[in-house]
Amino acid sequence: MYTLLLLTFVVGYFCIALEHPLKIDKTASALLTGVLCWTVLVMGQEALFPGGLAPGLLEETILLHVGEIAEILFFLLGAMTIVELIDTHGGFQVITERIRTTDRVKLLWILGFVTFFLSAVLDNLTTTIVMATLLKKLIRDKEDLWFFGGMVVIAANAGGAWSPIGDVTTIMLWIGGQVTAPSIVAGLLLPSIACLLAPLAVLSFTKRGSVSPPSRFDLDNGGGGLHHQPVAVSPGEASLVLWLGIIALLFVPVFKTVTHLPPFMGMLLSLGVLWVVTELLHKRKPEDERHSLSVAGVIRRVDTPSILFFLGILLAVASLQTAGHLSQMAVILNDTFGNIYVINLIIGLVSAIVDNVPLVAGAMGMYSLADYPQDSNFWTFLAYCAGTGGSSLIIGSAAGVAIMGLLKIDFIWYLKRITWLALVGYFAGAVVYYLQHGL
Repeated sequence: MYTLLLLTFVVGYFCIALEHPLKIDKTASALLTGVLCWTVLVMGQEALFPGGLAPGLLEETILLHVGEIAEILFFLLGAMTIVELIDTHGGFQVITERIRTTDRVKLLWILGFVTFFLSAVLDNLTTTIVMATLLKKLIRDKEDLWFFGGMVVIAANAGGAWSPIGDVTTIMLWIGGQVTAPSIVAGLLLPSIACLLAPLAVLSFTKRGSVSPPSRFDLDNGGGGLHHQPVAVSPGEASLVLWLGIIALLFVPVFKTVTHLPPFMGMLLSLGVLWVVTELLHKRKPEDERHSLSVAGVIRRVDTPSILFFLGILLAVASLQTAGHLSQMAVILNDTFGNIYVINLIIGLVSAIVDNVPLVAGAMGMYSLADYPQDSNFWTFLAYCAGTGGSSLIIGSAAGVAIMGLLKIDFIWYLKRITWLALVGYFAGAVVYYLQHGL
């Protein structure tokens, strides 16, 4: 049963990767994989746990995992709704109108660094959702759109790695006491910048030319944004909703720091405030216009399949964590290599296949603060590797999963065009870290 569970996950993973050749939507494959993995786990629990489990323990375990997954899904739902609301009001035009260049290299550098620093302030998932919307406003050609989307994933994950609130794994290590905020910023800023600069430097010589912006017809028919609505909105209303939305997203990490409540609570609070503001803002407009500009109208257009895809993937990974596959892998790594830099590099690369959250959780459970004290190189380098290694596959990080759903990027296309760039950045940052700390 132990092998059958792993085989079920691998088969489901390949069905997701081969979505286009199989012509089966990745969300369907992900949901089936998540449910079937847990079915194998439940049906084979006597073989998987020879000592037996207390009655109801497995049911409690899956509910615990579902609770953790729900935090991510509610966060994602709230962030996507806020971004959709801004887009419906034409708020992103305030930004896109200020980006005048069509030079491909200049645009890569501008969007790369905007994503990098925005990800550190917000988080890589929220930033990716925002940037995906901006890309649709700036680029018409699908190949260019996907390529810039891939670079957004690299930049968002690099930016999230050096901030204590930029990625869920850095949040875990920060809250768990393995790292402090000043240490992770000072220790990972330069490696994270190198992780972004290396692929940008390569592309500066290989991606010359210009991009084609969307035509007005494309924008009016939804091609340039998430769901552009031809409803009259004044420039003042567009600016108000844009800046309120940005403040609402920036408020989420502040709310978490002050209250210590999960991030999704701050996101739902921000969404509730925006809901009230937009209701009051449009209360004098006709019913149909008011409804299309309110959260009640916008939320129906949120990309639900992407959220369900995320649910399926995380359920499948949770089953491997429960069965002990991830813990066993951590033990094998420790026994085989022993070197903290090699172990963390491998964990980072494996996080492209298996979600980095349970991998980091497994490492936190395997190594104690007695083995590696707070702010030791093991923990800070683990934060870098787990945060940036997932960029090498599009389903290896929350940012990648989000942009895969929003821009409909093909898994195999990403593997051919972006993976090698992500690996160049990943190892460049690792070298900088070793030069900075390991020597």
